[in-house]
Amino acid sequence: MSVNKMSRLFVFVLALTLVTGSAFAQTVVTQSGQTSVQLASGFLSALNTLKVTPGVLNPTTISSKAVVTFPITGGAVDAKTAAGQITHAGGLTLTAGGTTVALRNFTIDTTGTTPILYGVASVNGSVAGALPLFEVQLPKVFPLPLKPLDGAFINLSGFGLALTDTAASTLNSVFGVTAFSGGFKVGTATVQAFVVAN
Repeated sequence: MSVNKMSRLFVFVLALTLVTGSAFAQTVVTQSGQTSVQLASGFLSALNTLKVTPGVLNPTTISSKAVVTFPITGGAVDAKTAAGQITHAGGLTLTAGGTTVALRNFTIDTTGTTPILYGVASVNGSVAGALPLFEVQLPKVFPLPLKPLDGAFINLSGFGLALTDTAASTLNSVFGVTAFSGGFKVGTATVQAFVVAN
């Protein structure tokens, strides 16, 4: 299987089709759920060294064990091609001194050759625009076909998130550092989502 085909399969983690007989529905709508990210120790160490404090934007939450949880708000995908988008509420903040970078309205987009998590970035309240923030990395074991529990719920884990070149360059520029680079591991995601066929 090609890298492109494997990458496009990621969308099934967020929006798996319901099975009617032996056929998949054409379009799948994600109604609700959450994506939780265990922030990587290396990422947290880098932030600590740079004296950058992570935070969250409501309704995102962060636990004492550095697990960040983003509510899923919607999305739709083509079940045959796995092309689509999944949206989330809330976001992250990174603060150092008098500078705060806010990353919000995360959208996982699988319409390209590589799954990318996009977000709207702002610096001290001034919107910089929508940026490709994280590359989504598939786990080594990705069994197919995937089937939702009880016909409508999925719970999968082991998906890596790594900074894109754009995100790394932006963080370096804003905070005046050189510590971040493309491919820098941010964390590992677990997805729990309720889906319906449409």
